Amino acid sequence: MSTTLDQVAPGQRTTIARLTGTGALRRRLMDMGILPGVEIEVLRAAPMGDPLEYKLRGYHLSLRRAEAQLIEVSS
Repeated sequence: MSTTLDQVAPGQRTTIARLTGTGALRRRLMDMGILPGVEIEVLRAAPMGDPLEYKLRGYHLSLRRAEAQLIEVSS
């Protein structure tokens, strides 16, 4: 069973396993440094639950929940 990034609780760290998106969205995620093997930490969610804030490669990144669902992670 695979877990997606949107299911990881704030305060936890995980490693990106693969991207399931396609086309321009996949390329945009990869350009932001979201690549397999990269460690990512979930910092917090906005009050209504969207977007989510992450820390990876030394910078903070906000993603919509729909975008985070395209990123599979390993425990």
